[in-house]
Amino acid sequence: MLLDRRSFAAGSAALLSGCATTSGRSYSNCTPLAPVLVDQSRVIRTVAGLRPYRRSGFVVRREQLGEKTLVHNYGHGGGGITLSWGSSKLATELGLQGHSGPVAVLGAGVMGLSTARLVQEAGFPVTIYTAALPPDTTSNIAGGQFHPFAVFHEGDVTPEFMAQFTRALDYSWRRFQIMVGDDYGIRWLPTYVEADSVEDKVIANFPPVNRMLSRAEHPFPLDSVRRYDTMYVETGRYLRQTTRDVQIAGGRIEVRKFATPADIAALPETLVFNCTGLGSRDLFGDQLLTPIRGQLAILEPQPEIRYAAQGNFGYMFPRADGILLGGTFERGVWDATPQPADIANIIAGHKRFFSSFRCSA
Repeated sequence: MLLDRRSFAAGSAALLSGCATTSGRSYSNCTPLAPVLVDQSRVIRTVAGLRPYRRSGFVVRREQLGEKTLVHNYGHGGGGITLSWGSSKLATELGLQGHSGPVAVLGAGVMGLSTARLVQEAGFPVTIYTAALPPDTTSNIAGGQFHPFAVFHEGDVTPEFMAQFTRALDYSWRRFQIMVGDDYGIRWLPTYVEADSVEDKVIANFPPVNRMLSRAEHPFPLDSVRRYDTMYVETGRYLRQTTRDVQIAGGRIEVRKFATPADIAALPETLVFNCTGLGSRDLFGDQLLTPIRGQLAILEPQPEIRYAAQGNFGYMFPRADGILLGGTFERGVWDATPQPADIANIIAGHKRFFSSFRCSA
């Protein structure tokens, strides 16, 4: 099944006795982890982003726009980072076969950049047309966990879509692995989730180290905890480096906004990839697209935090640029402005949770 970030019920269990709290010691009944130091005074910024969600899943589709070929690649919900390389691979396979000449990509978020790089790797010149550049794209606000979160509603997808989804996830999983390191800001981390069973695998090798823990293997005040490993992306660094990759390979980036399909039809390129995310709702009339707002409070970095955690309190992802505390899941909200009351609740929930460890490193 897909990741459910509704775990770790904050305050749902009383503190358990019998665990020492002295740093650096080993414990017979509690394996320590460093707690996040959550306090309003440590907040360095707050952000809110809009996930482009479709209940029936993301769109990868080819059609004609006058004399041009148009390939759509949008609507990935909370899985844009995760599915970016794989979905773009599907899109370029649809568009590049039999094509010759320059290519246009609409959008400079993670989907547009990965599509542009795959176009270049196939040997075609590319121009990215975008209304906004990083750091002013939705992708910059993403938490950056590799996991297909809130990509679709299970009751609204077809077997054909699920086959497409599986292919996209598999390619992205393999592609991100070869990009791990400081250049792109990608690293592996253990992730702890409250759960009473291991997660079903969508593809054969994801997620790895997927197992239930005994009470002695974690410090959380919970009876059932699952641990798995996955990759985390520092999105600001990743987008900067990927943009440089496009430019180093000869790609052009032009800031330009399109109001109608007729504006796109006026482009000189005969093949266009649409990676405009939520913009496709107005630009191409896709009324199935809806925003899902997510809000984040970001604490100053804490290098000793080398794990992620998720639950009813929200989720915590540690990155070099700060400790991300999320989050909200607000359907149909178009205002990408952090709400003070929501941010205060996020901070308070995380503070309660991380102060309730049975033992700490």
